[in-house]
Amino acid sequence: MPALFPFSLNTMDMVYRSHKNELDKIVSDIADAKENIESCEKRAPNLESRFRFFQELRGYVRDLVECLNEKVPGIVELENRVNSLLKARADRLIKRRQQDVQDQCRDYMTSTARVKVDVEAREEQIRQRRAAEREARRARRRRAREAKNISGHHDGLSSDDEESSQSLMLKFTSDMEEIQKAQETLFDDVVEDFSEIEYVKEQFEKWKFTYKDTYREAYIGLCLPKLFTPLIRNELLLWNPLSEACEDFEDSHWFNSLMFLGFKEGDDMDISDDDLRTLPSLIEKLILPKLTFLIENVWDPLSTTQTARLVNLTMKLTRDYPTVHAKSKNFRSYLEAVVTRLKKTLDDDVFMPIYPLSVLENRSSGPAVFFHRQSWTCIKLLGNILSWHQLISGPVLQKLALSGLLNRYIVVGLVSSSVNREALHKCQAIISTFPKDWFSSLEGDSTIPQLENLCRYLVSAAKTLHKATALEKDNERLEGRELVKQISKHLINIHAMDHAMSLANEFSFKIS
Repeated sequence: MPALFPFSLNTMDMVYRSHKNELDKIVSDIADAKENIESCEKRAPNLESRFRFFQELRGYVRDLVECLNEKVPGIVELENRVNSLLKARADRLIKRRQQDVQDQCRDYMTSTARVKVDVEAREEQIRQRRAAEREARRARRRRAREAKNISGHHDGLSSDDEESSQSLMLKFTSDMEEIQKAQETLFDDVVEDFSEIEYVKEQFEKWKFTYKDTYREAYIGLCLPKLFTPLIRNELLLWNPLSEACEDFEDSHWFNSLMFLGFKEGDDMDISDDDLRTLPSLIEKLILPKLTFLIENVWDPLSTTQTARLVNLTMKLTRDYPTVHAKSKNFRSYLEAVVTRLKKTLDDDVFMPIYPLSVLENRSSGPAVFFHRQSWTCIKLLGNILSWHQLISGPVLQKLALSGLLNRYIVVGLVSSSVNREALHKCQAIISTFPKDWFSSLEGDSTIPQLENLCRYLVSAAKTLHKATALEKDNERLEGRELVKQISKHLINIHAMDHAMSLANEFSFKIS
């Protein structure tokens, strides 16, 4: 029995130490629990506020999406109405111009080629009325140029985009005003929190500035463009950059509201912040598709002012917005629409009448006026097409401008008319439209193959002028020689050095 006592003491000692360790652990756990309780009690108000914030935000976003979904059909309907009005007006003006060209072509048929057409009295009256309206519009434009002291103008350079019918103009204005009123009242039944971009932006900025980590983890910066789209589409309803009175989209309310989205004064810019991509994304997804529609249905390539506005706007977009680039699907569609529209204009709206020289000698005659007007219209279109040279590839542009217009119509008109100062003035105007970078990389003495027809005409014109003045008085002979030198400079400007040197050798002058 005595031998069992040490064993019992050891066992009891081990049990005691185990209980003591367990007690120490329980005491430590109680201390940790008290500390956690105190920490949670301190964090509870913040967690409660955070929970309440996200619950309210969740409800706001749900209500916002429901509101916008309800308003989108109304926005789409108004967009369709605006687009239909603009397209109908553009189609009407283009058809009128085409009809005017057909009328003048028939009016100025020469006696040797006149076709006898029996026209009913009613149709003849309509044609005469069109002619009267056409001349009245030309007279009004002429008076407007005189009032502005515009010089150097040629018939055919202005765009005939004035409505002839007062009733049609009033109807168009009335319809646009009606759409504008509908646009302004579309969100009248909605509180500002859901209808104003500024208020919507503030809700998400509050999230970002308060709980930035969750804002970034939820990729809200990538979602905002889609959320803002209906509100911006409503503001862009009447935006038409082809119009002279159109506001720059960068001056609009929506753009200025979103310019500093997600940033506070004094904050450092983080280039990885998705909010930086909101405006560029909106430009690609909203501005480019709207411009594509205008290109396809409203833009008149024969209008220099419209073309200049489009080109300047497009250059600005490619320069200032990283989403507008060659790999962008919307931007490719936009440029494809430009090329397609230019092809359509070449097929449907270009006409060069051909008359005998005897008819064109009387510069004030109807056929001569019509011929030169059409010549200058073609030259204007050439300049409009080539103004896209920094945006459309060289081969595509050369096929359109040189093969499709210059060689097909303009040079043919030059060849069929007299060689005089006016013809040389046209040549100078033609050459001034060519992009200089076309010739900077050319090797050898030859110019672009598509310009060979123009070069041959210039060489022929130089020889004709020299022959016509060779036996005249000294002053006329010197004048003819200066014109030949001028033609040589034209050839040099388009890098046709072989033709220029040929003229210099034939007529003994130095190339400067």
